[in-house]
Formats: sequence, structure tokens, C-alpha cells
Amino acid sequence: MFPSFTGSARRPRQVNLSGRSTNPFAATAASRQSPSAQTTQNTVAHAQAERALRQQERRRPPAAIAIQRSWRGHWDRKQTKSLWRGEWDAKEDADLALGRSRAVESTTTVPYKDETRCLGQLKLLVHFVSVQDPSDQDRLRRFAVRYLGLRVELQWPTPPETWVFPLLRLGRLTVSILERLESSAAPQEVTILLELLCTLAQDIPKPMVSFAEQYYQALGIVLSRFGGQKWFLQAHGKRWFDESIAALLRPRIDRRISAYEGFASQLLCRANIPMDTLRKISNDVEIGDLASALVNLIASRHSLLQSRCREELFWLAAYFIYFYRSKQHPNGRNAEHEALYVKVLSKLVSDLAEDIGIRIDVPAVFMSAESDASASPKISSRHPLPPFVRNEILSLVSQDHVSGLLAQADTSADPNSELSRNLPSTLAAYALTLLRAFPQRGDEIRMWLYLGSSRSNYGDMASPMPAIKYYYTAASRTSVYKLIKNEPSHAINLLNPNARSRADVTRIPDRDEQWQVILLFLELYPIVLKVMDDEEFLGGSGSTDSTASWTRQSALTLDQVKDLTVFLKNLAFSMYWNASEIAGVEAPEYKNSIAEYFSGNLSAAADNHPDARLPRPRDVTVANLPGMTMNYTKGIVTGLLRMIYEREFLPSDHWLMTQWFEMDRFIPAVVQEEEEKHKIQASYVSEAGGPHDDDMDDETEEETHDTLIGTQRTQQVRNLERLRRQQRKASKRKYLESITPRLEILQNMPFFIPFATRVQIFRHFVLLDQIRRRGTPDADLWRFSMMNSGRADIGRHKAKVRRESIFDDAFKQYYELGEGLKEPIQISFVDKFDTVEEGIDGGGVTKEFLTSVTNEAFNSMSGLDMFVENDQHLLYPNPTALEERKELLRQAGEAEGSQFYKESVRDLLRRFEFMGRIIGKCLYEGILVDIHFAPFFLLKWSLTGGHAAATRESSYRANLNDLRDLDEALYQGLLQLKNYKSNTNDEHSSIESLGLTFEVTDTLFPADRPSSHPNQHPIPRTVELRANGSNIPVTNANRLVYISYIARHRLSIQPYHQTAAFLKGLGQIISPPWLAMFNQHELQTLISGSAASIDIADLRANTQYGGLYVLGDDGVEHPTIQLFWDVVASFSNEDKEKLVGFVTSTPRAPLLGFGNLNPRFSVRDGGRDEGRLPTTSTCVNLLKLPVYTNADVLRERLLYSIRAGAGFNLS
Repeated sequence: MFPSFTGSARRPRQVNLSGRSTNPFAATAASRQSPSAQTTQNTVAHAQAERALRQQERRRPPAAIAIQRSWRGHWDRKQTKSLWRGEWDAKEDADLALGRSRAVESTTTVPYKDETRCLGQLKLLVHFVSVQDPSDQDRLRRFAVRYLGLRVELQWPTPPETWVFPLLRLGRLTVSILERLESSAAPQEVTILLELLCTLAQDIPKPMVSFAEQYYQALGIVLSRFGGQKWFLQAHGKRWFDESIAALLRPRIDRRISAYEGFASQLLCRANIPMDTLRKISNDVEIGDLASALVNLIASRHSLLQSRCREELFWLAAYFIYFYRSKQHPNGRNAEHEALYVKVLSKLVSDLAEDIGIRIDVPAVFMSAESDASASPKISSRHPLPPFVRNEILSLVSQDHVSGLLAQADTSADPNSELSRNLPSTLAAYALTLLRAFPQRGDEIRMWLYLGSSRSNYGDMASPMPAIKYYYTAASRTSVYKLIKNEPSHAINLLNPNARSRADVTRIPDRDEQWQVILLFLELYPIVLKVMDDEEFLGGSGSTDSTASWTRQSALTLDQVKDLTVFLKNLAFSMYWNASEIAGVEAPEYKNSIAEYFSGNLSAAADNHPDARLPRPRDVTVANLPGMTMNYTKGIVTGLLRMIYEREFLPSDHWLMTQWFEMDRFIPAVVQEEEEKHKIQASYVSEAGGPHDDDMDDETEEETHDTLIGTQRTQQVRNLERLRRQQRKASKRKYLESITPRLEILQNMPFFIPFATRVQIFRHFVLLDQIRRRGTPDADLWRFSMMNSGRADIGRHKAKVRRESIFDDAFKQYYELGEGLKEPIQISFVDKFDTVEEGIDGGGVTKEFLTSVTNEAFNSMSGLDMFVENDQHLLYPNPTALEERKELLRQAGEAEGSQFYKESVRDLLRRFEFMGRIIGKCLYEGILVDIHFAPFFLLKWSLTGGHAAATRESSYRANLNDLRDLDEALYQGLLQLKNYKSNTNDEHSSIESLGLTFEVTDTLFPADRPSSHPNQHPIPRTVELRANGSNIPVTNANRLVYISYIARHRLSIQPYHQTAAFLKGLGQIISPPWLAMFNQHELQTLISGSAASIDIADLRANTQYGGLYVLGDDGVEHPTIQLFWDVVASFSNEDKEKLVGFVTSTPRAPLLGFGNLNPRFSVRDGGRDEGRLPTTSTCVNLLKLPVYTNADVLRERLLYSIRAGAGFNLS
């Protein structure tokens, strides 16, 4: 394209003042230099060079003078020191001659004749000794022998004042020489230096403290170089080494904190200090001073935690714990020292938490010769801890230690003292650190903390204050608690001070400390709820009755719990609704397609994964505690809130948060978020080139982990890949949370939204999924399009089933469909001669098929024996089904590793999975079935979808209250054990006398249930509830732990595989996050309909008529229909339910009324013979009502039919 004409054809003048050639093809300056060419640039450069040369010439003479002066000074000092050496040697030789005249062989055994002679030699020595000169080192050792001899002769308690400075110089020289000793040094040389150093530290401890860091560094070097040598452990050197360590640690030193700082930073970071050394110096170590020194070191600018490697910090922590345990007195504790100890350990263990979790239980044979330390810092560090370190670290998680933490809190002390104010947060930080460092023992630690108590005064009598009440009181008094309880938006800045929020929150100086107290309470309170029955929960009081059980004493009042729920509601709401603000990431706006956020070219340095380009919210840490991430905090808040909600002691409107939403636009907004979420996931999968590893089952990962084959390097690579998958999954989850806040709230705190609204959202989700999969929710249109397009084999959705084996036929023909069961299916019922029953499937045969399958599969008398009933006839998976199948195979002679054995076990789990799909299909199609599940089983459905945060904390957790729905007798027995009062005067009435241990006996009936085979002998199977549980008796101290283990075994561990398979099948049809929108009672309503009274007006308004009963143009009902509704209106609610059940096979109304019944409730004529009974076709919800003309006859015939259950046929 030509440039625009400027109005002048004359070329502008080119002026070049730089002296450079403008010809690009001309030779460069380096290739041609004309002697006569003088450019401006060359002139300037020449002038600068001359100026620099002149400056250099001016500096040369002063520099030469300085060098000469320095050299002359060095030479003069050297000559002077040489003269001093000569003088010192001459005096020593004179003493040697005197010693010979006295028949003494060597001056090494002759002390100086007096103090003056010794002091003179000392002053000369410290002026000329060079620590690099071996001869000077020998002179110092000679002086040491004679000085020590003189000291013994004179019996100095302390040297005179005039000796202090020379001795201090001597001490520094001794330390420097010890640092330079080689490991080949003679034992006598090392021993005399250690004796001298120890003597100096004892004689002048205050001056010696001034270089305590170098002092203990030298001792650490001596330990590392000579500690393993036999002579060192057996000779006097070891004694003087131990004495040297303790000399500066004794209480008589004023500046001993500096000594302890050097001791901790230089010596206690060394590995393998001999045990006898530790025992000796432990008497001189003051744990309070050591803790204070460590506090200073950790808080200093060059923090000990950053300047030392992990291994050194492990040894430091182990030695610190050892000294603390050795200084404990059974008669009492120093509260201030205890607080400092806990504070230091909290910092150390917090910094090492990740390594402790990895290395504490690693077997010694883990690291092989093939391991590559460069593969991964995390994986290569998985070598076992040294035995001493491991034992000391494990002592932190003993019951006595953990339960005794709260005993430090004296609530009767002055509440305004600094110790009282800081102690709750200090203990909380330490307890939270233990939970992060020992995740495998988290439940035990929480239980031990819960069993702890502080000293308090209730009225006129002193009694222990339970840990729960102590921490609730401390938490509820914090500013963080009060601000969030008043306004949810305050949580944004309180969780992340750097977040931008419209809420004006004053900065709280001790914000982290307040959060620590709150978080520990949130960790502990679920433990109480797990072992607390409803009576105790509802009977909480503000006072403490010492005669009541510990659980009842720990119960909060209902007003306190209500107050707590307000705080938790506001906090949880803000954490989900304002997730992007808290994380500091703005959610993107979608314009054309969400795929644009995942498209584009990858750079060579990219991770080559689609999530590498995801906006990554920062993982905010709460309370400044490593591991206490926003995601984890969200999980424990969500889990606790749902546990309290499940107690159902507050009205439903208390939980609603509708004032914070635009409810008129809420449903469309949620549906839009669901669509956007699906688009992101679809785009993610398409870019990843197939199903993404985020969807891998965790159980599968665990199984493959145990069967890794190959070299250690191969295992490390696979572990790294698993770690990357987890990181990608977390990154994508956080991103989705930031753009779908309404969905997150619905799936984690559904009770914030009214139930009716959630049901509508659920039906919208199903409709969108049908449109997405089929293109239309209409089954016939889908079949037509599939037949014409040829995209799939529609024959896979057709099946022939026999009524006498409907479940087996359905399983064989439909199991392989998987998610394809969502599509419309075509059923043909056949008899034993394979004759197809007449009928047209307009949706009714499908309903009949689903109800028939569920009736057979979930009927405990059908022989399938996969689900069993409790005392209230509520269903749950047979917890022993899997073990009974395995036992049956063993009795048949099948080896556990055989293919038939594995396939038989898999077949049972596939059947559970298929049953889950069938229930999911009923929910998907809106078909109600008359099946009632146990609440604890339904609760697992609900909490399976609450996977957005901290799965373990927000998922299902077994508790004592749920055992009532499983086994009433077991529940009552455990309740008696929990409240058991032993007589201290009668040893036979103690809990130990019951003979219980941490094991449980399961009863197996491998052939069939005892009801079918009453003569069959049951097979007992004993299972340990914990490692070595058969040898651990149940005592008063651990009975609550035993109860929680029993509940976990019966409710979670024993039926795990059956429940997981069922939920897997259910999740293939109904997305788990959709199920998470409802609690257990609401899910039951989704399955079988509303338990509310039958609304006849609603039923009448949504009834369809056929045959003679079809409404005419005038809209007037047939006389028989009018009689029918008059008669039905007079029925009791029980008879109304029987009528609905008679027609639809389910006695309950649909959730949103009969307008949502599928197929619609229908009535048609059944002939004019008034002697006939009404009949039904439940598959199409059709009532065949003869043309009655008399109301009494209609009432009699109708009641007879619905109460007898007669009249079924298939039209």
C-alpha cells in the first residue's frame, strides 16, 4: 500500500551528526580503520581513556604506601610475636631445667611455681598464638597442662579478676583449635583441650557466654569427628565433653539464654548425641530457658527454621522433647514453661509436618540401592526417621500427653494475665499442628483432646471443665467469631487480609491466634456429635454435673448450639459465595464459548496439560498454619454444619439464607452455572484427548499402588504422575468453585435454599441432561431419530424379561449399558414359554419394569439377600454379603487368587452397582417406587456429592446415633457402655471386668440367611478394630474411642465395598452433586414421594380421563366421576394413600404435586357391570372404574379393592 502524498515531492535533507556510516553495506569499523579518520566518537573515547590513565597514576603512590605500611605492620607483628615466642619458650625451658634438677622428667607434669609466673606466660601466649600453627597449638596444650595443675594446687574457687580477660582470650583460642582438629588427632591432644575448655567455662562462665555459638559449634565438630571413635567413648575426653556442654547451661549464669541459643542452634541440630551424654546434661538443662532460646531463634531475622535443613530440625525437635520429658515432675507443672514448650513444638512440628506424615511409618527397607534422590524431593525423602527421633516424635501422640494439654489451662486464674490470654491460642496451634503432622491418627488425637479438661470453678465446687466447653468459650469471645456472626461479608477480610472486600473490617492484630482457637473447636466438636445421642445433645446445660457422663458434661446448651450455627452459616456462606474474592481471583465472563479459555498454542515450557492454562486461585492458608488451607477449612466447616443440621432440632427456616440471593432469578442462574460447568468439563476432556484422570476412582488408584512392579525409579515416576494428577484435579476444582458459587452452595449447604426450589432445580438438571444426551426429552422422538440416523444400536435398549426372574434378566441384558441406561428402554414381558405379553409401551411398561425390578431386588424375602431390613423395615446393603460370598467360595475349594474367585466377587459388586443404576433410573425418569431406605444409608448418598472440599472432613462420618437405624440392640448396648458407672470399691464392677477388647466378631451365613435355613450354623469372624486390638482392653479412658471404632466398623468399613458399588451405579445415572442437594429424608421423598396428606383437589385437577369418562366440550365430568371424587373426598388419609398406592404402586404423592406424576393419574370406564370391582394398570397409573350409579356401592367396591390390593392386570 502506497503512503499518502504529503504535498511535497522533494526528499527531506538527511543530517548525520553521529559520525557513523548510514550505508548498511559499508564495512564495519572493526574491518576498516583509517589512521587519518578522526570521528567525534573516537575523540570522546580517547579523552576518556586519557582521563582514566591520569586518575590511575594519581592513585598509584597512595596505594603503594598503603601496601608498604600493611606489609611493615605484618612484618613487625611477626617479628614481635617471634620474640614473644622466644621469651615464652625460654621461660618454659628454664622451668624444664628446674624440673630436671628436681628429678622431674617433663614440664608437662610440673605446674607453674606461682600465680604470677602462670599469668605472665598466659598473657604472652594469648598474644602470639596462631591457631593455624601446629607449634603454637602444642604450646597452648603445654600451657593447659601446667595451668590446670596450678589450679588444682591453689584450689581456686574462681580465678582473680586480673585473670578474666587473658582466660577469655585463651578460651577463644581453644575453641578455634578444636574446630580445626583433624579426626586423626591424638586422643591426649583432644582430651586436654576439652578439659581446658570445660575448666574455663566453669571458672569464667559469664564472659564465655559471649561466644556461646562458636563454643557449641566447636563441641559439635568434636562430636562429629570423634564421637564414633572407641577411645572417645571410653576415655576421659567423653567426661570433659559432657561437662563442657553443661558448664554454660547452669542457672548461676545471668546471660544463660544466649548460652542456650548457641546450645540449641549449634549442638542440638547434630545427629546422634550419645544417650549417656543426654542423660547427664538433662539435669542441668532448664526447659524454660531452652524454650525461650528457641522462641528467640525462631523469631529472629535469620530464623532457625530457614537456616537449618530438615534433618537437623528433626534432631533438634527430638532432643527438645527428650529434655522436656526428662524434666517433667509428677507433683506439678510450671504453666509458663509448659506454654513455651508448646509454642516451640508447635513451630517445629508445623514446619516438619509434611515430612513427619511421610516418614514416621516408613519401613527401614523402603529405600533401595536403585533409588534416585534427584527424582523427587517428596518421594526421595521417604526414608525412615532414626529410631531415637521417631520415638520422641511419637511420644507427642500418646493419650496422656494429648489429653493433658488442657490441664495447663487454669480458668480460675486471672483472665487478664498474658498467660491466660495467650494460652488458648498456643494450645490450639499445637493441637492443630499435631493433627496436620499425624493425619493417620487424627481421630485418636481429636478424641484424646476431647477427653482432656481444664481446671474451673462452677459455683462453690471445683470441677473439671470439658475441652469442648473450654474452647467454645474461648472461640465465642474472639472478635473474629463475633464479626462473622453479625455479617457474612466480614469473613472475606478475616480469612484473607489481602482480599478486596466492601466490608469495612478493622484489622485484628491477633487474627491468626483467634482463628486457631476457632479452628480447633471446629475440629473437636464433630467428635462429640459422633458419640452423643439425641438425649444428651438436647439436654446440654451450662453447669457441670460431676456425676454425669463426660459426653453429657461436654454438651453445649441449645442456645449455644443455635448461636454456633449462625456463625457457621455465615462463615460457610462467605467461603463459597465469595470464594473468588477470598482467593484473589476474579471469575471470568463467558462471551462466545468457554473453550476459548482452554485453547491456544502451548509453549515449549508448558506442562502440556489443558489445566496448565487455568486461572489458578492462590491457596490461602488460614491461621498461618501450614496445611490449614482454605479448602480444608471449608471442609471442616461444611462437615460440622451438616452434622448439626442432621440433628433436626431447629426449624427449617432457621437454616435458610434466601435473603442473600435474588430468588426470582436463582433457578435460571443455577441452571446456567451447571451448563457452564459442563462446558468446561467437556472442553477439558476433549483437549486432554479422552476421559481425564480426574475421574479415576480413588480406590483403583490405591489398588494399583500396591501392585506396582518395576524398579524403584519406576515407582517414583508413577508416584510423581499421581501427584501431578492430584494437583491438576485440585486446580480445576478451585477454578470451578470460583465460577459456580450457587452450585457449590447447593451441593454443600443445600438447606440454605428451600426444598421445593431444590426439587425444581433437580428436575431442570435432569431435563438438561436429557436434551444434552438425546436432543429431546421425548422418548419416541429419540427412538425415531436414532433409527433414522444409524448412530447407535438401539437394540441394546430392548430386552425380554421373565416375571419370575426379572432382576436376573434385567441384570444380564442391561448391565453393559452403563450410563446408557439413561436413555429410553423397551421392555417385553415374556412367560415361561417365551410368549410376549400383549401391551404397548407408552412409558407404562417401563414403569412396571422398574417397580418390579426394585420390588424383587430390595425384597429381603426374594432370596437375593443383597439388602436387609432393620427393625423399622428400612433397607440398607447387607454388610456381610461380600464376606459371605468369599466364605462360600472358600468352602467350595476355590483359591482366593483364582480367576473364578475374583469373577464371582466382582459379579456380586456388579449387581450392587446395577441396583444403584435402577434406583437412579427411577429418579431420572421421575418414577416413584415404594422402597424405604435407612437414613444412615441415604446420608451416604447425600454426602458422596459433597466432594468439593476436604473429602474426609465433609463426607459421611459414622456416629453412635446412626447405629440406632442399623441395630437397635447394638445401639442400646453401646449406650450402656458409654454411661457405665463403675464402683471404685468393687474391682468386679469396672469396665475392665467386662473383658472387652478392641475387636469385633462378625457373623456370616454363607449359604443363605438363617430365616431360610434355620438349621444352618453361623460362622464367626473376628476383626481387630485397630492394630493389635485383641491385646488392648477397653477401659474407662478409651471406651469412647472403642464406641467410635465400633460405629465406624459397622456403618462404614464392613459395608464399604457394597455401598461403594451401589453409589457408583447410582452416580452413573444421577450425578452425585445433584444428590448432594438433599438430606437423607429429602432423598427418601424423592424416591417414594411426599409423606404429607394426599391433596384430593390437586389429584382431581391433574387426572386424565378415558373411554366414557372423557370430558366433553362443556368440561362437565361424568356422573360416575363426580360420585367417585365425592366418595374419595370422604376417605381417611390412610385410605387415600391406599388408593394412590393401588393405582400408582406408591402410596405417596409426588414431590411437587400430582402434576409431576409420570405417567399422569388416569381413570377410564371398566364396563357397566356394577358388580365388578375396580381394577388398575399400575404401569400407566390407570384406574379402571366400572360405571357405578350409586355412591354406596362405589364406596364399598372401591374400599374392598384398595384394602385387598386386588385388581392388577396389564392392559
